[in-house]
Amino acid sequence: MTTHSAQLFSIATGSPEPIYRQLVEQVRRLLAAGQMAPGDGLPSVREVAQALALNPMTVSKAYSLLEMEGLLTRRRGMGMIVADRPGPASSSAERAELLRPTLERAALEARQLELDPDTVLSLFTHILKEQA
Repeated sequence: MTTHSAQLFSIATGSPEPIYRQLVEQVRRLLAAGQMAPGDGLPSVREVAQALALNPMTVSKAYSLLEMEGLLTRRRGMGMIVADRPGPASSSAERAELLRPTLERAALEARQLELDPDTVLSLFTHILKEQA
């Protein structure tokens, strides 16, 4: 079992997406990508709140939503851990669907900046290669 640190998360303060939703989506992506496995521990609400300068209720709300979805479970004395998930890991199509909201926001910003699709795709390709 691995216990992850609060550095697992990052928030975009200027984003129109609520912070608790950002945290929820980040956990979903980490799970879909296999970067977190069943039994892995998440950082405590207090640890995440302090590391990201958030209200602990915001982190608690995100964790509670993930628990209701069956992605996380509470273990006495251990805090939140990744729930056992039956079946195989998420398919490529399911992982791509998790990226869709982020890409929709980026597409909206690109249109607002009046950038042509080729420029945007070239920039995105460049960024992907930088991150590899």
